[in-house]
Amino acid sequence: MDYERAKIYLEERGQQHLLKYYGELSEEERAQLLKDIENTNFSIIKKLNKTPKKIGKITPVNAVTVQDIKRRRLQFESVGLNMLHEGKVAAVLLAGGQGSRLGYDGPKGTFNIGVTRELSIFELQMNNIFSVVKKTGRYFHLFIMTSVQNNEETVQFFKDRKFFGYPNDLIHFFIQDVAPTCDFDGKIFLDRKNRVSLAPNGNGGWYSSLVNSGLARVMEHENIEWLNVYGVDNVLQKICDPSFIGATVLKQCRCGAKVVSKTCPEEKVGVMCNEDGKPTVLEYFEIPEHLKSKTRKGELVYRFGVTLNYLFNVHDLNLTLSGRLPYHLAEKAIPHMEDGERVVPNQPCGYKLETLIVDMVKFMDSCLAYEVEREKEFAPVKNLSGTDSVDTARELLAKNGITL
Repeated sequence: MDYERAKIYLEERGQQHLLKYYGELSEEERAQLLKDIENTNFSIIKKLNKTPKKIGKITPVNAVTVQDIKRRRLQFESVGLNMLHEGKVAAVLLAGGQGSRLGYDGPKGTFNIGVTRELSIFELQMNNIFSVVKKTGRYFHLFIMTSVQNNEETVQFFKDRKFFGYPNDLIHFFIQDVAPTCDFDGKIFLDRKNRVSLAPNGNGGWYSSLVNSGLARVMEHENIEWLNVYGVDNVLQKICDPSFIGATVLKQCRCGAKVVSKTCPEEKVGVMCNEDGKPTVLEYFEIPEHLKSKTRKGELVYRFGVTLNYLFNVHDLNLTLSGRLPYHLAEKAIPHMEDGERVVPNQPCGYKLETLIVDMVKFMDSCLAYEVEREKEFAPVKNLSGTDSVDTARELLAKNGITL
């Protein structure tokens, strides 16, 4: 794309301001800006929808509870172990985040949660994976989604630790796709005079990013039918849990979600429920007040909070690649060019455009809510102290016999 074509292209889309500093740029910088413009998905901006989401008819889900699982664990595990042994299941780790909220400058997964020894979040999760490998006698493929900002450091971290003893040919890194950022009027920001402002496209972009990276060929070649996708936050979660896999398959569900019983109506976790008869996850701020505290037999009716540990059928995931996943507007303080200077605001000034993994659940005909014991499988590390923090995670790790 040359300057004249870019000018016409941007005028048609009301984004001609992106060429504002073109005359000040070197030839190399001009080439970079034109490349950014050519690669930017402007159609996303057209889909901006500031209308509040309407909630349909909400009904509770019939979860497989902790008690149900205890009764049928052997049956569930038998099916899941067989599928893992046959290589039909792989894992996907969402590891694009930084540790800034922990006061740490680096990829979140490299954060040392140990006290008397080095014990990174990545190592804890790899140890959890090895516990499954010991049961099946077979390694499974692990896809790790990074970001442009942390990919190099993440890959090097694994290399330096010799992939924690896992076969490195079964670990595949890929970088999350990005989307443009914009002001409140839909005008795309410039991050630099020669660079369009881009940001990761939300955790709902994990599968399209994996496919766009070319790694779908691995899944096709290996006949992988299911993907267990999980976040980097939770240091206690079980990955490719045979019982979870077996329960989802035996219940003939197209996806599964690990859930925990909420501690109180106000707990800030998304809730698994049905909306107009279809599986859905309502964010904590979306749940109508009259439902949030509703009880039956002394228990919250809408009590199953998601833990960002899902099992998806690959065939059904392909249906989400049609571009139908909605983009959500996240108000953020976005660094950008303003009057010839790069400003770093301390208040929201525009939108990052994000897809959400919870919207992928809505594309599935069914989703199994699989309840796990909070103290054994839910220790998110979101903050340095307080709720869901390094402190609370360390306490739970110690309770589960892990030496810190």
